[in-house]
Amino acid sequence: MTTPRRLLVRCLFEASGHRTAEELAAEIQARAPDISISTVYRNLEELERLGVVVHSHLGHGPATYHLATAAHGHLVCRKCEIQVEIADGFFADLRRRAIADFGFAIDPRHFAVIGLCATCQAAADDLGDFTAG
Repeated sequence: MTTPRRLLVRCLFEASGHRTAEELAAEIQARAPDISISTVYRNLEELERLGVVVHSHLGHGPATYHLATAAHGHLVCRKCEIQVEIADGFFADLRRRAIADFGFAIDPRHFAVIGLCATCQAAADDLGDFTAG
């Protein structure tokens, strides 16, 4: 295993939560300044291809990465941006329906399901606020 890949995997093991490529690159460059961000991106792509890493889009920001052994789905509040990690099995029925109804195999871990958390729902005058904006 190459030094950049070894450092990347170490950073992912040490990470708590989701990390962007830029965050991972900064941590790796603190240990090995000669490793470029493009090297980090290439290694993330290869580790994802190998099934070691999963990336997710949690709203409008950059993709985030975590180890595949900790794969899960996400719910993100569009108002306060709180993120809730959902066990991978939560979307099992949705996966089955997508295959049965459309012949389409989905990966619900890739994108977050956007909505309103309980706190933001309670603060809204009505559910009409959910559809606004």
